[in-house]
Amino acid sequence: MDLSTINDFLLNPVFHDYLAILKGARNGFVYGVKVRFPHALVMSILFGRGDVKTRLKVIYRATKQHAFNLAKFVSLYKTLLLLQKKVNGGKERSADTFIAGLIGGFLVFGERTAVNEQIVLYVIARVVASFIPRAGSPYSSSPQSPRATALVKPVPPNPQYFAVLAAVSWGAVMWLFKERGETIQPGMFNSMTYLYRDSEVWKNLKTLLWHNT
Repeated sequence: MDLSTINDFLLNPVFHDYLAILKGARNGFVYGVKVRFPHALVMSILFGRGDVKTRLKVIYRATKQHAFNLAKFVSLYKTLLLLQKKVNGGKERSADTFIAGLIGGFLVFGERTAVNEQIVLYVIARVVASFIPRAGSPYSSSPQSPRATALVKPVPPNPQYFAVLAAVSWGAVMWLFKERGETIQPGMFNSMTYLYRDSEVWKNLKTLLWHNT
């Protein structure tokens, strides 16, 4: 089989939806590594415990879980969309994306681990933020490729509404930290402890300016 034959297969519209599932898994894995590795590395340096080997294992496990879960979710989501499309005679429905996301989210991110919780909280924040009115649409109405659309400069949320959301969010999280700290995601709780509690304690100039006690 020569290269042209392979390219013909890959570009054949008949196989596009199936190959898109494979490409989605690939992109999910790569994106997961890019996002989680630097985050896990920084958190390990700032708040990690144990020797270097122990910290490297933690970084590896977090990166692996994030990458594989995103790969599984994207491939499962695309598969469910394709199945629904076939069941409905080749037609796409508005509810298909919700159903696919619902099932994929439950199966892939339903287990409450530190990594999954961070991802779910991030998604929740984006969903809540989507209800903030924006000054205008960041998307062009003219037909163009999805990537070209994604490159359009985003329009920031309406400043008045965003200010209210920021105030409520910070007020809520600071109250939770003080009164119900056990309910906050552990990574965020550790960061907040470092910022707001560790900064209240020192023994001398060294522990005041150089490092915590």
